[in-house]
Amino acid sequence: MQTPTILVVDDEQLIRWSLTSRLADEGYRILEAETAAQAMTRCREGVDLVLLDYRLPDSDGLSVLKHIKEHYPDTLVIMLTAHSSVDNAVEAMKHGAYHYANKPFDVEEIALLVEKALETTRLRREVRALRATQAKPYSLDRIVGQSATVVGVRALLQKIATSPASTVLLTGESGTGKDLAAKVIHYASDRSGHPFMNITCSALPEALLESELFGHERGSFTGADRQKRGLLESADGGTVFLDEIGEMMPSLQSKLLRFLEEKQFKRVGGSVDLRVDVRVIAATNRNLQDEVRTGRFREDLFYRLNVLPILLPPLRQRPEDIPLLVNYYVDTYNREFRKKIQRVAPDAMNRLRTYGWPGNIRELRNAVERAMLLVEGDELTADQFPMTVSAGARLSERVELPANGIDLEQLERSLVVQALERSTWNQTRAATLLGLNRDQIRYRIEKFKLEKPV
Repeated sequence: MQTPTILVVDDEQLIRWSLTSRLADEGYRILEAETAAQAMTRCREGVDLVLLDYRLPDSDGLSVLKHIKEHYPDTLVIMLTAHSSVDNAVEAMKHGAYHYANKPFDVEEIALLVEKALETTRLRREVRALRATQAKPYSLDRIVGQSATVVGVRALLQKIATSPASTVLLTGESGTGKDLAAKVIHYASDRSGHPFMNITCSALPEALLESELFGHERGSFTGADRQKRGLLESADGGTVFLDEIGEMMPSLQSKLLRFLEEKQFKRVGGSVDLRVDVRVIAATNRNLQDEVRTGRFREDLFYRLNVLPILLPPLRQRPEDIPLLVNYYVDTYNREFRKKIQRVAPDAMNRLRTYGWPGNIRELRNAVERAMLLVEGDELTADQFPMTVSAGARLSERVELPANGIDLEQLERSLVVQALERSTWNQTRAATLLGLNRDQIRYRIEKFKLEKPV
């Protein structure tokens, strides 16, 4: 670790000598200055901490403090003065001083204060390095693809990240990467130095979800033996990601709407309004407009969330991106599993391109991970991928596609009908042909109101 550098600024030589002698004994690198001009010049040499006299021959220490905080914001400053006053102390702290010490001072006390200040600097750097490490996996480069839709999504994520927008709505099918998009927005924004908190709205009962989101006061319900901060408080300055927002109960939707409108809320069982600054990113795989029409989702909350909507496209609508994604995950798992896969066999890549990917990117990632675990050589072949992928790809090569110009929903219905007919309405076999599970095929049968012929 690099030796900390301390700059001692005082026009009295005896004071400089006593401080530099004591601090040099601790192994610090010491610089000295007796005027404001010298202090500003010496700061260019790289200083971790400044011991700064409030009164200097050519200026006052407050001017030097302002200069340091403007040009070297990470440098801590401890003000020293023989002219102590509350006003001076308040003014110095207001402009960013770490501490304020009065003359005459105890050199040992100053040495302890310096040690604490440098520990603060070290912790700040460690936190910054940790946050940079956390942010790296969520750069815009993680949104892989060259299709027009993906290029547009990346550009929109960048614009939103750098905007002051307080709400964002991410929509798209399951597995399209809404959670990743939320993290990209957070870590590309000015909020990246603050927490990213996420919660899945369908994972908890309503009462528990309310407590997790807003916090609660002691005694507010059975088992609440102490006060608890919610996600909104914990994320102050940062981002809260509400996944599967369409699953939230209407009574809780009204409380969320109040927070979005007023930027304040009460803990469960509380009477005091709390105010925080957070960006709320909501995500859903449901059609919220349909949910509004059926009364399952509040119309006013929908319009409040829908200010900046981003649709994450399903993988089947951007097949040109599949090879890029496959190669990206091959590189990822090469590093993770310490393997050296050089290529994907052409027939395997063709099957990956023509498969429907009902689970979207999540399913693709899992398929590549499975293949990487099974492979022995340096090439991925078709038989190393799940059977549903191969079966689904072969079906897509054999089905009769509807006429040109048909929309995607009609195409989906046509494929489901053909799979059911080929399997004589055996739902399990039809699901296998399409690379779906039974729940997914049943959902589509109900969606398209399909009935087995008599």
